[in-house]
Amino acid sequence: MKRGYYLENKLKQIIKKMIKNSATYHKQISLGLLLGLLVGCASSKRVIYFQDEEEQQINETLLNYESTIQPGDILFINVTAIEAEAAVPFNIYDSPGGINIVPLPYIVNVDGEINFPVLGKIIVAQMTTKQLTNKLTELLLPYLKNPVINIRLDNFKITVLGEVRLPGSYPVFNERISIIEAIGLAGDLTIYGKRKSVILIREQNGKRTFTSIDLTNKELFNSPYFYLAQNDVIYVEPNNTKVNSSVVGPNTSAIIASLSILITLVAILIR
Repeated sequence: MKRGYYLENKLKQIIKKMIKNSATYHKQISLGLLLGLLVGCASSKRVIYFQDEEEQQINETLLNYESTIQPGDILFINVTAIEAEAAVPFNIYDSPGGINIVPLPYIVNVDGEINFPVLGKIIVAQMTTKQLTNKLTELLLPYLKNPVINIRLDNFKITVLGEVRLPGSYPVFNERISIIEAIGLAGDLTIYGKRKSVILIREQNGKRTFTSIDLTNKELFNSPYFYLAQNDVIYVEPNNTKVNSSVVGPNTSAIIASLSILITLVAILIR
């Protein structure tokens, strides 16, 4: 009985000592928070885009950038001419019952070819739509007077994943989009995204490449990866803060709440 009374008094003395020293402890916490804020300000360079203040010369190659056709691409090609009937054999349509005429797409095969009416197989891989338009115009001149060719790449899309606000796949209708515009479509990076090592995944000519891109460096504007190719994937890695937060388990909040109640009760008991 005496031993239990002694232990109870000893516990009260320890808790009183902890409370007495709490002012010093709180000062230490405040100092730590202040230092943390200062460190946070000093590390803002990890968040800001395009930090170099020097002027950037526009790369002429990038200024005239056009995406190229790849195996697996889907093309819509429409041929017209002064004599409309003469152009009909050079188009492919799906007309069930002869009512609604629907143009059919051309799918670029693994050899980079399409099978064009009358003309036969044509290699189109690695060509821009402008180059293919010029080539078809030249090939059709013996058959048509003043042929007009319209080409649309139907499967141009990019995908943005990881630490962005709106991850997903986005169709591109003008066949030209920069990595900055793509990130803008996805709602920009979250505060937890790594700005210095955004991964660009590109598949071209049967090869898949992984390229690290630094969004804080203005040299990005002259990078060959500034403009995206169809089916490019952008992955924004989480920073250390986000990774470390994943260690926190689902029961952490309940444990903290329980400890808070316990401390409150102990404080009341020893008053």
